[in-house]
Amino acid sequence: MIDAHLHLWEKQAGRVNGLPVYDLGGGLSQFGAEVRQMLPPYMTDGVNSAERLLANMNFAQVAGAVVTQEYIDGNQDAYLRKVRAAYPDRFRVTALYEESGVPDTKGVDGIKICGGRLQNPDLTACEAVFAHAEKEDLFVAVDMADGDAQTASLGEMARQHPNLRIAIGHFGMVTRPRWQEQIKLARLPNVFIESGGITWLFNSEFYPYPSAVRAILEARDLCGMEKLMWGSDYPRTMTVITYRMSWDFADKSPLLTEEEKRLFFHDNASAFYRFSNLPDMPYVHHMAE
Repeated sequence: MIDAHLHLWEKQAGRVNGLPVYDLGGGLSQFGAEVRQMLPPYMTDGVNSAERLLANMNFAQVAGAVVTQEYIDGNQDAYLRKVRAAYPDRFRVTALYEESGVPDTKGVDGIKICGGRLQNPDLTACEAVFAHAEKEDLFVAVDMADGDAQTASLGEMARQHPNLRIAIGHFGMVTRPRWQEQIKLARLPNVFIESGGITWLFNSEFYPYPSAVRAILEARDLCGMEKLMWGSDYPRTMTVITYRMSWDFADKSPLLTEEEKRLFFHDNASAFYRFSNLPDMPYVHHMAE
C-alpha cells in the first residue's frame, strides 16, 4: 500500500492565524492561542521523524508514503530532502510553497500548495509554480479551501498545464458543502484525489467511518475509482486511531470490490507518484493475538 498524504518534521515551528505553533512536549503543541494534542502522547520529544513513521508503516504493511507539508508545521524542506535521500524507495516528498516565489525543488518530487491558507486564494496567481512543476516533471499537491471556492482557478491551471500531475488533498474537504465540486475536477486527465484527512473530517462518527466509505463510493461515481488514492494524514490522526485503522476501515468494507481496493490503496498512487522497488510488507503478528 501507498500512503498519499502524511506529514513529517524534525522540529515543528509553524504558524496558524498569524500565531506560532511549536512543541510543548508529551505530544502537545502550542497551536496559536490554544494547546492541542498534535502527536500521540508517547512521542514525548515532539520529533515526528521518518524512522518512527517507518516503524508504523512496516507494522501496518504500508510500503510507500508521500510527505506533504502544512504551514502549521513550518517549512520542512531541508529535513525532507534528507529523508528522500536516505529512503529513496519508500518516500516521495514535497517542497512548501509560501507565496514568496517558486520554491527550491532540488531533491524533492513535488510542490505543496496550502490553498485554503493562501492570502490570495486565486490559484492562477500561482501560475509560475504550476509551470515550473510541469517543466521539471514534478507533481503539485494542493489542499483547497472549502467547497468550490478555488475549483475554477485550479481547473484553469490544470487545463493550462495538461502534463502536470495534480493531487487534491483532504478528499475535497468532504464534510463541507459542495465538496463534490472538488472531486469533479478529477474528471480532468491530470487531476487526482487523495483521502488524507478523511478520518479527521469524519471524526465525530469515528471508526469504522461508514459515512467516509459512502463518500468514497460517491467520489468513485463522480470521477472513477482510478482517480482516488488513500492517505492517512499521519501523525495528527494518530492521536485518535492507529495507523492500521486509517486504512482498514475501507479495506474491511464489503461495499468496495477487491479491484477498487487495489486501485485505491496501491495502483493509482504508484503510477501518479512514480514509485518503484517497493518492498514486500509481510504481516507481523502482534501481542494481542
